Amino acid sequence: MKEKECCPEFNSKLWDRKVHKWKNKLFIKDSMPTFFHVPFPWIIGKKISRLCNVVMKEKTQLSKDKWLMLFYDPSPFKSELYMTTTKSISGESNVKISGEFHSMVFDGPYKDVPKFMKEMDAHLLKLKLKAKKYYVHYAYCPKCSKKYGHNYMILFAEV
Repeated sequence: MKEKECCPEFNSKLWDRKVHKWKNKLFIKDSMPTFFHVPFPWIIGKKISRLCNVVMKEKTQLSKDKWLMLFYDPSPFKSELYMTTTKSISGESNVKISGEFHSMVFDGPYKDVPKFMKEMDAHLLKLKLKAKKYYVHYAYCPKCSKKYGHNYMILFAEV
């Protein structure tokens, strides 16, 4: 039996050390509670599934190589989720993000995100830039991370 694809295989070359100039890039937004930046497993799966189902139902998903689910933590107790979409979706919190974003790809456990942010800060410093805000895209769910043998994430630094 052919295995159903969950998370597509990640191509880091599309995202590592790239500059993205977004002008009104469209996302739908949701939020969830966290405990010192750690999401509750029973909530995160429901939130991601809900956003994916909305985008698929409305037929507004981007191609697999352009699709993003960004996480931003405005506090240790709250995470915001942003899913790319091709158009506004009625009944959802539609958000447009604009700005210059530098991205780098990292491979490691979730707990290393602060270390990866420091690496990104050092990279930006060489470019005489400073991050205003960080968003993180996790390339794989835990099951696919085991399947592919990697835990890739993209850090997007708004500069």
